[in-house]
Amino acid sequence: MGMTMTQKILAAKAGLEEVVAGQLIEAKLDIVLGNDITAPLAIAEFERIGVGDVFDKDKVVIVPDHFTPNKDIKSAEQSKVCREFALEKQLTNYFEVGRMGIEHCLLPEVGLVVPGDAVIGADSHTCTYGALGAFSTGVGSTDMAAAMARGVTWFKVPPAIKFNLINKPSKWVSGKDVILHIIGLIGVDGALYKSMEFYGEGLKYIPMDDRFAIANMAIEAGAKNGIFPVDELTLEYVKEHSNKEYALFEADDDAVYDEKHIIDLAALRPTVSFPHLPENTKTIDEIAAMDDIKIDQVVIGSCTNGRISDLRVAAEIIRGKQIAPHVRGIILPGTQKVCVQAAQEGLFEDFINAGFVFSTPTCGPCLGGHMGVLAKNERCIATTNRNFVGRMGHPESEVYLSSPAVAAASAIAGKIVGPNE
Repeated sequence: MGMTMTQKILAAKAGLEEVVAGQLIEAKLDIVLGNDITAPLAIAEFERIGVGDVFDKDKVVIVPDHFTPNKDIKSAEQSKVCREFALEKQLTNYFEVGRMGIEHCLLPEVGLVVPGDAVIGADSHTCTYGALGAFSTGVGSTDMAAAMARGVTWFKVPPAIKFNLINKPSKWVSGKDVILHIIGLIGVDGALYKSMEFYGEGLKYIPMDDRFAIANMAIEAGAKNGIFPVDELTLEYVKEHSNKEYALFEADDDAVYDEKHIIDLAALRPTVSFPHLPENTKTIDEIAAMDDIKIDQVVIGSCTNGRISDLRVAAEIIRGKQIAPHVRGIILPGTQKVCVQAAQEGLFEDFINAGFVFSTPTCGPCLGGHMGVLAKNERCIATTNRNFVGRMGHPESEVYLSSPAVAAASAIAGKIVGPNE
C-alpha cells in the first residue's frame, strides 16, 4: 500500500521501509523547539530526570518570542530560565532580543528547517514548516524535555486528507484566504490528528510566504501537520536561506487518503473568520451585505502573516491614506530581518504616516500577551491565527481573522471591508 508524503518522512526517520496510519513509531528528530512560555516547563522536567546534556546542542532551539521584550517580572523570569539553560548547555541556536523573531518566521529564515526534516516544537503552530516539505508538529513541554534528552520521540502515524489546488487566485486572494476557506469548509476538527497535504497545479501561484501561512493554520483544523510537496519555489527558498542537507520525499501514486478536496483558487474571495472559531468564515461579499462591523484595532503580523510580503501587501493598500481616527493600528514584523527590509523599502514611513505603530518582533497581542490587549466590547481584525473567546484580551472582546489586505483596507474604513472597497 502506498504512503503519503508525511508517512514517507516518518518511515525514514523511524528507520522503517514503510508505515501505515495508526502505527506507533519512534522517530529521530532534526529540531526540538521551545519558546519563553513552553521551554521553562520543559527545562524543569529535563533537570528533574537528571540528564546532563541535550542530545545535540545544534538541534535544540529556544526562541523567547511570546512576551518579549519582557512585559513584566514573570515573563522576565521565564526568559531568564531559557537564557541560563541555553548558556549552560551551549545551545547554538538561542535567539533573544536583538537576534529575535517570532519562532515560526525565524527558523525558516535562518535556514534551520529544510525539506525532509522532522521537527517538533512545544508550540502548536510548529506545523508551519510543512511549507518546506518537512514533517513538523506541536507537542507538550514534557515531550519536549524527553526529546531534548534523547533526540527521538514517538508518533502515531497520521492518516491524511488531500487538497488539490487548481487555477489561479485573483489579486487579493492570499494563502490566508485559502486556509480560512478550507477551515470553513471542513471545520476546526475536520482534520483531527490527520495530515493535511496540499497538491495541484495551483501551487505555482502560491508563493512560499503564503504556503507558510497555510501550513501554520493546519492546527486550526485539528491537523497533526500540514505539508506541501517540494517544488522549484521551495528549492529556491532553501538555497537562499540554508546550507543544510535536505531530503526529498514524494507521495506514492497509490497513497491512501481519508478524503480528497478540490480547491478552485479562482473561485475564492477574500475571507474573514468571525468570532469565536476559525471555522466561522464569511467572504468579503457576504460581509458587504451585512450591517457594518466597526473595529477598534487592527493587527498585522504574527507567525501566520508577519513576513515581508505580508507587509508589502498591506502597505500597498494604506500608502498615502489614513487609518480611521478611532482605530489603533499595530504592525508586528516577524523577524529583525523583516524589520530591516521594511525600513529599507520605505514601509515604515508608509505605515507610520497612515497612523500605525511598529512593534519589535513578538507574538504580542496574538495570545492576549501585550502590546495590543483588548478591553471589554472591543473588536480587532487581525492577521493572527486564533479568535477564541478572550484570545486577545477581555472575554467579551471579539477577534476577526483575515489576510493583510483585508486588515489594511479595514483599518482605513474603520470597519471590516475588502480591498478596493
